[in-house]
Amino acid sequence: MKRRNFIAQFSMAIIAAKVVPGYFSDVVSKMNPLPRWRGFNLLDFFSPDPSHRAQHTTDEHLKWMRDWGFDFIRLPIAYPYYLQIDRTKPITPEDVYHINQQAIAEIVRLVDKANQYGLHVSINLHRAPGYCINAGFHEPFNLWKDKAAQEAFYFHWQMWARQFRDKSAQQVSFDLINEPAMRENMNDQHSPATAVSGVLYRKILKGAAEVIWKENPKRIIIADGNNVGNDVIPELEDLHVAQSCRGYYPHAISHYKAPWANKDPEHMPVPVWPGQIGNQYFDRHSLEKYYQPWIQLAQKGIGVHCGECGCWHKTPHDVFLRWFHDVLDILTAAGIGYALWNFIGDFGVLNSGRTDVVYENWYGYQLDRKLLNLLMKF
Repeated sequence: MKRRNFIAQFSMAIIAAKVVPGYFSDVVSKMNPLPRWRGFNLLDFFSPDPSHRAQHTTDEHLKWMRDWGFDFIRLPIAYPYYLQIDRTKPITPEDVYHINQQAIAEIVRLVDKANQYGLHVSINLHRAPGYCINAGFHEPFNLWKDKAAQEAFYFHWQMWARQFRDKSAQQVSFDLINEPAMRENMNDQHSPATAVSGVLYRKILKGAAEVIWKENPKRIIIADGNNVGNDVIPELEDLHVAQSCRGYYPHAISHYKAPWANKDPEHMPVPVWPGQIGNQYFDRHSLEKYYQPWIQLAQKGIGVHCGECGCWHKTPHDVFLRWFHDVLDILTAAGIGYALWNFIGDFGVLNSGRTDVVYENWYGYQLDRKLLNLLMKF
């Protein structure tokens, strides 16, 4: 009887796996130690200047996320947002230590509010002392080269660790550096970006992890993939930190005509899925090959999450949805969660500005119902 019951239950699991996305990975294999968090990036503190804050997340927004079945937000922060500095002048090394407690309180209020709606919050330094993938900002030092920048980086993470010391692992995690890459010119967003030395990345991550775990040894720490989030970091595998991939491959689809990501955005080939884009052919097999190292990392028992994914609003909507279905399906089968960039805005489910979508009026917002339905499916 026991054997028959097991076979029956296992067969039901196999059937459910075909019906419910992610069921098999979540119920049978449990290979990814991180929860399969699903949600959005919120850009309230994305601008380095509080006067340019473009988004104010409300209780209503958080309630919609919860009611739609999501449980996660990633909070990408530009560290100058919470500095007390003269913003008419370039930031100096001394400025990096001048913390504006009022701005810190703003961030804490949003985290507390999100937790009240059952949403996990991943705090991310999108622009960290000495580094930002977007470049175009004046930085007084280089995180990958200057000890002073590294010390400032540790200072900021120690501050956040103390601020959220009493938050549980279910409430808050720390995503330390957004999309690390080596860039000689921090002020030129189109200057070549290459992988950081794995040994160097380990050194900096380890230093930050030590000050964080001193405040709360249970804090979940996430390291974005090397080479702008694309590559698994073998050098970190023994540090008990999770790693974060990206859902932007290929960029010819996800960043079609995006001016910050392409030197000649207006002359990019129109994306298709599956099919030939320029001189390359892309299909589901291409995606599976791209994500295989991340799936293998999760199989080793190292947490994996996709911290950013989606398409800028110039990509044809039908191409976007077909491609994104395959991305989410592959991640879900491996038990890997995701966070769409973003909630409201060019990549989002609300007010994306796409010209080829029939929007639904949602309490005054323009809702991309097809995209939302796709996300809810996974």
